[in-house]
Order: sequence, then C-alpha cells, then structure tokens
Amino acid sequence: MVSKYINVPNIISAMPPQFTPSASSLLRRILLQRQQYRCLSCSLHLAQSQPQPQDASTTHFGFQSIPSSAKASRVSSVFSSVASSYDTMNDLMSLGIHRLWKDHFVRSLNPGCPPQSNHQREPWTMLDIAGGTGDIAFRLLDHSTLVNSDHESRVIVSDINPDMLAEGKKRAMETSYANSPRLQWLEANAENISSSIQDNSIDLYTVAFGIRNFTHKHLALREAYRVLKPGGVFACLEFSHVDNQLFNAIYKRWSFGAIPIIGQLVAGDRDSYQYL
Repeated sequence: MVSKYINVPNIISAMPPQFTPSASSLLRRILLQRQQYRCLSCSLHLAQSQPQPQDASTTHFGFQSIPSSAKASRVSSVFSSVASSYDTMNDLMSLGIHRLWKDHFVRSLNPGCPPQSNHQREPWTMLDIAGGTGDIAFRLLDHSTLVNSDHESRVIVSDINPDMLAEGKKRAMETSYANSPRLQWLEANAENISSSIQDNSIDLYTVAFGIRNFTHKHLALREAYRVLKPGGVFACLEFSHVDNQLFNAIYKRWSFGAIPIIGQLVAGDRDSYQYL
C-alpha cells in the first residue's frame, strides 16, 4: 500500500460551498484526530519509530523476581557476605543434617576407580560446581582414597565467588590434600566454563545446593553435557518440595522465622540467610 501524507488545511479550503462552517470544523477535527493513522503502512511506520521496550526477562532470587541481568551480582554479594561463616551456619540451619545428606550423596556415587575393575584402572577427573568451601570435594577424594584405594583421581572445585573459594582453600590446608595435585580450584561461571574445561573430559559432575543459584540453568546443563565423557555421571543434590502439610508448616516456620534470626545473631547478616 502506498502512503500519502494528507495536508488537512488544503482539503478544508477546497470544500464545496454546500459544507457549512460547522461541518467544516467537524471534518477538520475528525481528520486531525485520524491523521497519524492514515493507512496501514503509516501505522507500521509509526510503530517502528517508537522506542522498543528493553529485554525485561526476570528470574527468581529467593522469593523475589528480579531482572535476569542482576541475579549473578546479587548471588555473589550474598555468598561474599556469608563465606566466612558458611559452614557454621549450615550446621545451625540444618541442625547438622546437611552432613548426612552430603555423606549419602557421595556414597551413592561411589567415586574413584574400584580396585576390582576388570579393565585397567584409570583415575577419575571430577568437577564439583558451586563447590565453594570444598565440602563435597573433600568427601569425593576421601571416598576415592579410603573406599576404592584410588590415590590418583582428582577433583576440580569450581565456584563463581572468589571469597567462597578462599574459604575452601583455607579448609584444604587442614586436610591431607593441602597443595595436592589431586585438588584444583577454579573461579568460573557454571554457565560458561568452555575456556577452562575441555569437552568430554569429566567422569563425574556434581553440584550440591548450587543449581538454584544459576541464572540460566539450561546453559549450565548444556555445559555439563559438553564436559562429561560418554557414560559420565551428572549428580545434583538440591532441596525439593515438602508434601506433608504438617512438616511443610514446620519447615516454613523454621526457614522464614528461625534461620534469619540465627543469621543475624551468628553472622550479623539477616538478609543473606533469608535468601539462603
């Protein structure tokens, strides 16, 4: 459709004599009101000339909705704030039960190359994402060494937060893995580790209580698939929903009432533990 711009004053001046002044005034108002919608092509031109809304995608941050672009920095701020008290607070928040969950998690994976393997023993390369203070990594190495007599398998602990990694390295100095080549530390975003971890290089990929902090989970899962060897294992330990109504009520009261208060008293940080 060809668009033509209409000059309203010229139309009015060219009106035939039978148009009264009041009719002329009415027609002028109608034409002026409709002027910006002259035809389809003009309407499209007008719409295209208007500022387009920016990407307003949002994601969850605890029970808030925030712009996706802001989540990484918000999560980083939380974990920088709690890094030094993270392990103590985990014990208080879960009444120590998190240790049992993590022990069961690692036992069920049976990391390391079992001594009864018929094929030649090859050490595992394990990647613990959002590994922070090394809680899972130390368990993986202990199980490999003590249960499977595997003294060569190694773990790469990856975390986006340098303060959490610093705490992990500090804890490692108190273990037999201090300065060991079996334990490596990597500051990286789980959604893009292509520059640090090669394709098909990981036997076991673990993420414990970390996947909820990812902004784009599908990107992290795509990276997990990329780095895992054929037949490699992806293992995720995470909170779920409580079906029992009574237990759910107790859980919510503890989570939203007690934990933030404990965070304030022990770590001086109520807001961060409200999120956690």
